[in-house]
Amino acid sequence: MRNLIISLSAVLFGLIGGAILMAATGHDPMEGYRFLFQGGLKNVSRFGDTLATGTPLIFTGLSVAFAFRTGLFNIGAAGQMLFGGFCASIIGLKLDASGAVLVPLMIIAAILGGAVWAFIPGLLKARYNVHEVVSTIMMNWIAYWTIYYAVPAYLKAESVETESRALPDKATLKAVWLSDMFGGSYVNMGLFLAVIVVLIIAFIINKTTLGYELKAVGFNRHSAEYAGIGVNRSIILSMLISGGLAGLAGLAQYAGNGNNIQIGVLPTQGYDGIAVALLGANSPIGVLVSALFFGLLYSGRGFMNAMTDIPPEIADSIIAIIIYFAATSVLMNRVINWFIGRRRSNAGSAVSGKGKV
Repeated sequence: MRNLIISLSAVLFGLIGGAILMAATGHDPMEGYRFLFQGGLKNVSRFGDTLATGTPLIFTGLSVAFAFRTGLFNIGAAGQMLFGGFCASIIGLKLDASGAVLVPLMIIAAILGGAVWAFIPGLLKARYNVHEVVSTIMMNWIAYWTIYYAVPAYLKAESVETESRALPDKATLKAVWLSDMFGGSYVNMGLFLAVIVVLIIAFIINKTTLGYELKAVGFNRHSAEYAGIGVNRSIILSMLISGGLAGLAGLAQYAGNGNNIQIGVLPTQGYDGIAVALLGANSPIGVLVSALFFGLLYSGRGFMNAMTDIPPEIADSIIAIIIYFAATSVLMNRVINWFIGRRRSNAGSAVSGKGKV
């Protein structure tokens, strides 16, 4: 309940901050928010686009949240997502098989690609205590340049140098019936995959011995080691799972929302996953809701910009303010404790006063 209050407060403060920015720049906040939310929810097509936009964010948010729960800060989801999507694209473009075979193989390739990219920071952390923030950032840029040279060399489109060939329909997560259900939206099967993965991660974290051990390492590495838990093994395993989740984001983005992979672009969803995890209080269900909310903001900002002269940077500022307040959960916890303490104190005074009468 407390985490929910903090997350809702962060959203509320973010919206208030955005309204102040709009008003300060001479725009009508009510009109801005009306078009912002209409852009993501106006009809089934836009709602479907919101779900599709939020799908990769569910995976990257889960990736960051899982690492957080085990005491690690995986800031390399962007690179893991990029390399996972690249591995899935190789399977989709190079293997001649039916969709029933291709898609599961692409899912496995995406998980393995992301996990391999996260393994190196995990190993460096476990063996040499190299801080994972530094090593994962470095891995992001290694992924960026690897894709930059590998796509033109092996997967180049016939006429465009900066992107891979388009995946055949059988090698994507697109489903005609689902798109038709949402009025031609680009929502795809990646959404269902994301929901399944959310449930699996929630089960692992909350119901298994593995989840207990990983969380124990996150709470206190030395106590966990004293209790006989393999700390180094847990760190590497945590990074592997976190990277695999980010790899699935690459699959959802490049074989679901799109059908090819571009060079020269480090996917922003990797960094947005940090905000999603913070707002979702690092809970799998919270991440699911938080990712869809960010999907709504991203889908709606273009419509707001088209219907008003409010710059899209205002929507980015709203997101930034939400992140700021979500990140200051410690401060908000203290505020909540202060309110609760004051309320109990007043209640105690009232009871004491009645006793005297």
